[in-house]
Amino acid sequence: QVQLVESGGGLVQAGGSLRLSCARSGRTCYAMGWFRQAPGKEREFVAAIRWSGGNTAYAESVTGRFTISRDNAKNTVYLLMNSLKPEDTAVYYCAADASDYYGSSDLKSLNTYDYWGQGTQVTVSS
Repeated sequence: QVQLVESGGGLVQAGGSLRLSCARSGRTCYAMGWFRQAPGKEREFVAAIRWSGGNTAYAESVTGRFTISRDNAKNTVYLLMNSLKPEDTAVYYCAADASDYYGSSDLKSLNTYDYWGQGTQVTVSS
């Protein structure tokens, strides 16, 4: 079992920054990612990182603005969001892949991930 505890969401003005945190407990994971879902839209990929090697992937819409990182000692993944735009408004979900031992899965696919957090609301005003 894997438990994910998210924090860091909130209300921010356009151009501002937020840092989301996702703390993992339970069995080991091989990758963790962030997805978001706006009202009336499908859940979409934002960013992901492989736990051991630190390889990262980003959605085109956030490249250059968002940075995903990890703290191995704290079993925590962060998403630093800079230059936020109103279109970034969504519920942000942390996800964990506990199955891909060989690291061959697609980091950008929802189907890669086995566990999900409850989500944290990010609202960007202008």
